[in-house]
Amino acid sequence: MKEYLDLVRHVLEHGERKPSRTGVDTISCFAASYSVDLAQGFPLLTTKKMQWNSVLRELLWYLSGEDHIRNLREYTKIWDAWADEDGNLETAYGAYWRHFPSATKDGDGRWHVKEVDQIANVLHALRTDPSSRRMVVTAWEPGNAWSSRLPPCHYTYAFQVLGGKLNCHLSQRSGDVALGIPFNLAAYATLTQMLAQEVGLGLGRFAHTIIDAHIYCPRADGSMAEYDHIEGLRKQLEREPLPLPTLHIADKPFDQLEFDDFRLEGYSCHPPISFKVAV
Repeated sequence: MKEYLDLVRHVLEHGERKPSRTGVDTISCFAASYSVDLAQGFPLLTTKKMQWNSVLRELLWYLSGEDHIRNLREYTKIWDAWADEDGNLETAYGAYWRHFPSATKDGDGRWHVKEVDQIANVLHALRTDPSSRRMVVTAWEPGNAWSSRLPPCHYTYAFQVLGGKLNCHLSQRSGDVALGIPFNLAAYATLTQMLAQEVGLGLGRFAHTIIDAHIYCPRADGSMAEYDHIEGLRKQLEREPLPLPTLHIADKPFDQLEFDDFRLEGYSCHPPISFKVAV
């Protein structure tokens, strides 16, 4: 996809070196953004082979609302590094999507907490008030975020209906351009298509803003070279993007959709490129 490759070029050309929490240096840009037209095809990268099964498994795990990875790790290990030995995750996106703790005061000034299913709220608004500007989902709970080992990176997203099409905007505080961003793009495009199909809307645009868009690189002294993502990204820039695939989703209620209800058609891609994850 040209939009993704343009993002890579932008960070490589305009980024500045800075240290990171992981101990690996990065080339970083502020507030990088891109936008894709979802009606032009499903935005799964073709300049390298993507792990589509892992993307879908992760998204369905989010939507389950679970706060542990015991079921997810049967299919993919992508969250193992951040969970405890029992599989519990301090910051589980789906737990906040489906069970966000909302505090309200009663007449005596005492606080009470109830859970909010933000996905259900978005679906209700899409059905009853599609012009609403309140269709926002957040995974950022301040008390958790400031104490968690890894607070949410893609922390909030919002939907807009325009011209009978569903648009989605994702805000991300921190984005690994080589590994994370392609996953995020595919996952939120899938979610947008699921919601649009559920309420009979067409596909609009997916827009993505990354506050700290970064590419991992060796330190100035040459150490941490095994985490260098620059070479792999430059290899992608030399490759010609291939036609985008099509995602087909079974005609079933949103919360009944399972892994086998998704079918990716026409996915052709260049060979895989290996990037080491900086934990």
